[in-house]
Amino acid sequence: MDIVRFWRDVPAELRGAVLAIGNFDGVHRGHQEVLRAAIAIAKKEGRHSGAVVFEPHPREFFTPATPFFRLTPLPLKLELLDALGLDQTFVIEFDQALASLSAETFATEVVAKGLGASHVVVGHDFSYGKGRTGTTGELTALGRVLGFGVDVVAPVGAGGATFSSSRIREHLREGETREAADQLGYWWRVRGRVGEGAGRGTGLGFPTLNLPLDPGQDVRHGIYAMRVDHEGRRYDAAGYVGARPTFGENEPVLEAYLLDFAGDLYGAEVEVEFIAFLRPDQIFATPEALAEQMRRDCDAARAVLAKIDADDPMRRFPLACALAKPAAVI
Repeated sequence: MDIVRFWRDVPAELRGAVLAIGNFDGVHRGHQEVLRAAIAIAKKEGRHSGAVVFEPHPREFFTPATPFFRLTPLPLKLELLDALGLDQTFVIEFDQALASLSAETFATEVVAKGLGASHVVVGHDFSYGKGRTGTTGELTALGRVLGFGVDVVAPVGAGGATFSSSRIREHLREGETREAADQLGYWWRVRGRVGEGAGRGTGLGFPTLNLPLDPGQDVRHGIYAMRVDHEGRRYDAAGYVGARPTFGENEPVLEAYLLDFAGDLYGAEVEVEFIAFLRPDQIFATPEALAEQMRRDCDAARAVLAKIDADDPMRRFPLACALAKPAAVI
């Protein structure tokens, strides 16, 4: 997939594509229908398919002092878009100049003249332009004038609820990893470089890898069954998200103890999948009491992950299959 980080003076070979436009945070199953519609139209018309995303996320731009829970930071989002089979993605800088464009100017200068879109696909709730005043109906009318087609994808959901990035964030804040995954079409994951911890886990007999959480990623604190991917290998893990109240700290961290693993991943980039919430965070009277509970947590995580390995409910979703890693390394 070609990644293009500008919208002015786009080369001729990248123009004329069928473009899905949106923030696509999470690239959830609703977003996937929008993106697949663009791919289908492109194949029918013999054109390239693509996405248009904005960086930073508009929420981050307009309220920079308020941490925003991004489900998929840009590198992960691009990987997901690539896995869906898009030919190209335009990453457009969301700055004051772009935010100030009227809906008509955005459609004219960015979509038609800049990107040279032949066709645009958006979700039913898509809005654009200064103050988010542009509607899908207006975009359709502008497209007829400016020379590009417009398809609007109807709401996508299950069980009477529409798939939504906001709803997925709420599920994760409640520790509802399966509910979030059912909307995403894959297990939610974070990615980062393993940092140096305080060494308490090693002292307790459970050496952990430590990852920073991005600002705003306020998933429920507690113990999880997790899977950790590194260089094409997948490891089962018992993980912790929280501020380690037993030791009087207050900065949330992500720690993962890899089951049946001996080695050191310090400095390595890893990806952590959140599979199941096991129990809330709690304070222990002594380190020994904490260590005993950690042994029980590892047993619980091992049992959950064995069931998932045998029958992973995400296997029914195409994107999860495209992202599938090898079996856990023992």
